[in-house]
Amino acid sequence: MKTLKIKLPNTVEFDDKEALMAIAARLVQKGKLSLGQGAELVGLTKAAFMESLGDFGVSLFNYSESELESDVENAKNYHF
Repeated sequence: MKTLKIKLPNTVEFDDKEALMAIAARLVQKGKLSLGQGAELVGLTKAAFMESLGDFGVSLFNYSESELESDVENAKNYHF
């Protein structure tokens, strides 16, 4: 595992856990980490990590607009 050291000004109110969460959230968003890896990095359960992602503007649903529109159309055309 890599170790990263970051120097922040004392005026920045950002604790270690919040910094790790911000980094993990961004890496998950970019597809660089899985949800499980992100959860492990910050020391949370996978469920707790998933819940926390919204606080950092990361959606669990990475659909493009066209994929979403296609899914909606497929749902409209589905017959039991």
